[in-house]
Amino acid sequence: MDINSILFPVLSIGGLGLVFGAGLGYAGKVFAVDEDPRIGQVTECLPGANCGGCGFPGCGGLAAAIVAGEAPVNGCPVGGAKSAAAISEVMGVTVEEKEREVAFVKCGGTCDLSANKYQYFGMSDCGMASQLAGGGAKGCSYGCLGLGSCVKACAFDAIHIVNGVAVVDDEKCVACGKCVKACPKSLITLIPASKQTRVSCNSKDTGKVVMSNCKVGCIACKICEKNCKFDAIHVIDNVAVIDYTKCKDCGVCAMKCPKKVIQNPRIKAMEEKKAKEAAAAKAEAEKKAPETPKAQEAPKAEGAMEAFKDVAAKHAEEDKKTE
Repeated sequence: MDINSILFPVLSIGGLGLVFGAGLGYAGKVFAVDEDPRIGQVTECLPGANCGGCGFPGCGGLAAAIVAGEAPVNGCPVGGAKSAAAISEVMGVTVEEKEREVAFVKCGGTCDLSANKYQYFGMSDCGMASQLAGGGAKGCSYGCLGLGSCVKACAFDAIHIVNGVAVVDDEKCVACGKCVKACPKSLITLIPASKQTRVSCNSKDTGKVVMSNCKVGCIACKICEKNCKFDAIHVIDNVAVIDYTKCKDCGVCAMKCPKKVIQNPRIKAMEEKKAKEAAAAKAEAEKKAPETPKAQEAPKAEGAMEAFKDVAAKHAEEDKKTE
């Protein structure tokens, strides 16, 4: 075998590789885009969740937007105040304090409190189920379908289906907004974590329709609106809506709501305590109560019978004497 037949191809390929490599290296320098070193520094300050809750494609996208001035330094809902403080140092700006938010599901129609129009046997996907007749199997066309699309979207294990309705764990929720986007019924919203007064209904139906579908639906009675001293709650499109910029979390609306649609843990605990105290007082009163009237009247009835017998006996004796 001629050595040239081997050496020539090797040298040719090697030479071509050298030329192309040099060309790519030159092109890399000529067309290079200088990246602001702060982008890398900001990226390091972010949690690296890449959840997209900020509205940008991952943490790198948010970092670039912050450096470019297209996003605020506290734009990461997952990192919160800690990340915001670190980024503000990198950017040399003062961070504005932002109240922590959590997701809230505006539906309390659990399996035992709401009705279904039909049984659903399809895929466990709320988006697909909502395309069926009536917006899904649930009697209320605005209610939670309970198929867990929000659960699948959450990367922080902060939302679960409990008794047919999605429930958020406030401690785990980072307000990334993924569940908000995943819900086809627009039931999930972000609210201030400090506010505990919440309306567990999103139905726009009239009161009569609501009552036929759900035991805990808003009937638009406006009792909450009339009793709020801070003008913080109004009935809009047949459902109570809270303005959290005005709400003082006093819980009066929750106390007055006849359908218990408005929830407040403090008011609920107080009502449960009163109910227990009332039940205990009733039980104690029943123990101390005297005998029933019927039991007391029994001796009187027996005495009357004896008196009747005596009178009858006297009359019988008188009749014998007369004879």
